Amino acid sequence: MTVTLAPERALRIGPLQLDVPVVLAPMAGITNTAFRRLCREHGVGLYVSEMITSRALVERNATTMRLIRHHESETVRSIQLYGVDPVTVGRAARLLAEEDRADHIDLNFGCPVPKVTRKGGGSALPWKSDLFESIVRAAVAGAGEIPVTVKMRKGIDDDHLTFLDAGRRARDAGAAAVALHARTAAQFYSGHADWSAIAALKEAITDIPVLGNGDIWSADDAVRMMAETGCDGVVVGRGCLGRPWLFGDLARALGPAGSAAAPVDATLGFVAAAFRRHAELLVEFFEDEDRGCRDIRKHVAWYFKGYPVGGDTRAALATVGSLAEIDDLIATLDLDAPYPGAAAEGQRGRAGTPKRPALPDGWLDNRDMDLDSSCVLADAELDTSGG
Repeated sequence: MTVTLAPERALRIGPLQLDVPVVLAPMAGITNTAFRRLCREHGVGLYVSEMITSRALVERNATTMRLIRHHESETVRSIQLYGVDPVTVGRAARLLAEEDRADHIDLNFGCPVPKVTRKGGGSALPWKSDLFESIVRAAVAGAGEIPVTVKMRKGIDDDHLTFLDAGRRARDAGAAAVALHARTAAQFYSGHADWSAIAALKEAITDIPVLGNGDIWSADDAVRMMAETGCDGVVVGRGCLGRPWLFGDLARALGPAGSAAAPVDATLGFVAAAFRRHAELLVEFFEDEDRGCRDIRKHVAWYFKGYPVGGDTRAALATVGSLAEIDDLIATLDLDAPYPGAAAEGQRGRAGTPKRPALPDGWLDNRDMDLDSSCVLADAELDTSGG
């Protein structure tokens, strides 16, 4: 994808040239093909898949092979890989490259979920600096011409920060860009993202793009993050939940003139239509109407946040089993109800509370790890859940 950009907003990741410096963050159970297509219909950017487990991909787990499929409209096919074994991650990257299944690979070193960190993966792994670098090198070697990027957090907690060292090691290992979620694993999604850490990483790494992630709820937030930190682009996660048109706002704010459609009038009718379109795309993705409608249920609160939709209607939308049921419920709404303003803004999704990260026994004792050891790696790479 090659386009002409405003020089101050141009973002190049390896051979990829992006329309606007915006990336959709991988979110488990959210950023499947259906949601990526919907976001693309409203804006432009780089849209990353759900986290894919490297072992499951190498073993061609059926669920995983479905998750890595892209719609023909996805002109840059982006897949995020998770793994803790350099050999397996390298094999997974090679499979994607040799079978022409991706144009961009992102590596997950940011997930704070206990089932991931307790096996040494996600945001726990950069603490083992040599292992971290070996995984990045293996992925870059396996991917060949496909650019590999790294998404990470500040560290495990405030006493075990890793982002500066990890950023330099990722660059030295051949990563095309690094993205920092400016929270620690211990914070989970609570509190506020520390944008000063993004600025520090950008100051430390000047030869590849540095992307910022955390607390981008609006296009204004994205503009402010780039201005305050000097980062080269933004990664948007929870801010687009129930609001895929945020990518249109971002294109207008960060892209060249004329790169995006006119601003939307987010009446209740507009939001209901987007919700219905999302459900339709999920049905197509799952090839099963009941399953697609079951999946849209978790999006109800996000789409209709702040809008005059009664509790009974919300409850009914959260139990739908068909597109016809959705249509009938939408028909009962006051579709002319205007955008509610502040009531629909701000944080979306669960923030959780700070918590002590689940880690393998003795993980924090030192930063070294015998790369031939299988005490943790073998167990973590047995996960064939498909991400």
